[in-house]
Amino acid sequence: MRKAALDDAQRGLLEATRCAVLATIAADGRPRLVPMAFAVAATNAENEAPVLYSALDEKPKSVADPRALARVRDVIARPRVSVLVDRWDEDWSRLAWLRLDGLATLLEPKGSGAAEHATAVRLLRERYPQYATHRLEQRPVLRIEIQHALGWGLER
Repeated sequence: MRKAALDDAQRGLLEATRCAVLATIAADGRPRLVPMAFAVAATNAENEAPVLYSALDEKPKSVADPRALARVRDVIARPRVSVLVDRWDEDWSRLAWLRLDGLATLLEPKGSGAAEHATAVRLLRERYPQYATHRLEQRPVLRIEIQHALGWGLER
C-alpha cells in the first residue's frame, strides 16, 4: 500500500477534532473500536507518510500494564488499523468524516525509538493539557503511519 499525503482539508479536520475512534482487529477477527486522543506529526517531505500518535495514558484501564491492553495486543499481532474522525452538526450540510487506514506500532520510551517517543509526548501534551500530570515519558505510545485517507464533506 502506498503512503498517503493529507491534503489541507483532511489535516484541518484532524486538527479540529479532539477524539477519534481506533479500529483494530481482535484475535477472533472481530473489529475492536476504542476512542482515542491523538496528535498529528508534521511531515517534512512529500514521500513521508503522515503519522498519528496516541498515548497509552494513566486514565483507569482494565489492566495495569498498557502493553496488555487488548488494542495493543491487536496491533502487535495485526498492525493494520483504521482511525475515524468526524464532524457532527445538527445542520447536516456541515457533516464530514475522514477514515485513515494505516499500520500501527508500539513506540517505546527507550531504545531506538526514544527520540520519536519524546516528540510524540511533546505533541500530545501540547494538544491535551490533561496530559501534564500523566507520566507519558514512561509509557509506550501507539504510532500509526497513515497509508490511505478517505473522507467526505471535508471542503465545507
